[in-house]
Amino acid sequence: MHKDFFTYQAQTTKFAAGFEVEKAEGSYIYGTDGKKYLDFVAGVSANTLGHSHPKVVEAIKEQADKYLHVMVYGEYAQEKPVALCKLLAEATPDPLEITYLVNSGAEAIDGSLKLAKRYTGREEIVSFKNSYHGNTHGALSVSGNETHKREFRPLLPMVSFIEFNNENDLDKITDKTACVILETIQGAAGFLVPEDNYLIKLKKRCEEVGALLILDEIQPGFGRTGKLFSFEHFGIVPDILVMGKGMGGGVPVGAFMSSREIMETLSHSPKLGHITTFGGNPLIAAASHATLKEVLESGLMEETAEKEKLFRELLVHPKIKNINGKGLMLAVNLGTPEYTLEAAKKCMEKGLIVFWQLYRNEYMRISPPLTISKEEIRQGCQIILDVLNEK
Repeated sequence: MHKDFFTYQAQTTKFAAGFEVEKAEGSYIYGTDGKKYLDFVAGVSANTLGHSHPKVVEAIKEQADKYLHVMVYGEYAQEKPVALCKLLAEATPDPLEITYLVNSGAEAIDGSLKLAKRYTGREEIVSFKNSYHGNTHGALSVSGNETHKREFRPLLPMVSFIEFNNENDLDKITDKTACVILETIQGAAGFLVPEDNYLIKLKKRCEEVGALLILDEIQPGFGRTGKLFSFEHFGIVPDILVMGKGMGGGVPVGAFMSSREIMETLSHSPKLGHITTFGGNPLIAAASHATLKEVLESGLMEETAEKEKLFRELLVHPKIKNINGKGLMLAVNLGTPEYTLEAAKKCMEKGLIVFWQLYRNEYMRISPPLTISKEEIRQGCQIILDVLNEK
């Protein structure tokens, strides 16, 4: 399998691990080497409830026994997609009330940009330096790292970039701006959190000029920060909410959500303003509905602050410069990209899966399942400390 992986499957880097997976359950991934590995990454924040959560698996099996794909998005009423959208509306504040289901976070970003342009009739987009929103052409256009973009230009025109947490840049949002798009917590940049009521000031500026505020909650959403969506910590509600990753509990999904007034503009002039064949797929919606229901009812979100506190208490070491983030999305600064990559490799050898941040490789990513136990946190942190003590 290792040889065939590199022979037949397209790679994204020249240094893919090629780790051979046998199975995954709870907080662990089991390799074909007979070893089990404690997972502090959760599929890059995707496996909200850990691996193969029984309620998610059962929901998938039940739906598979009924039917799979029956019609292109938005034509037929199907139980699980409808239930998922209804539960999202009940769990989020006004004016968020209607959801468009798609296949991935990146597609949801593209759909949200189209929606903002359609509703406002404007063309300009404001995004943020060091932001990451995905790799489709639209999502890449509003991502803020030129190294990852330059070989794929031309991208979307009329996109400008301002600095996260810098109030002096807010006047660059004008009455020509269709939307401002940002990650509520900047992910690839090292899990940077809004400071000094920044989001309140940003929302106020958008309202002053009539621009829509799009919040990308693809990573921090679905309880990862202790709230269903992380914007709930910061005193605002976006005009358009984008979600993905942990929404499906391990299956591919994305969505964007808004008020009915805004969302309905995609249905006319032209009709089919956004269309997707497999968005709202009933199998995926069943898994997503089961995930959301468990997040809302299990008490896992209420445990997140205590688990974050435990991580911060345990991960104290001279080689750790600082820890960014909130809840169970933490970025541990080990000083240099080279050292972080080496530390991640050694952790893997000792049975712990960690990763690194896309733009800031000096930061070690810690984003375990919400279901991780305190004992598993202690075990994993001890492995990290053992690696840091080696040299």
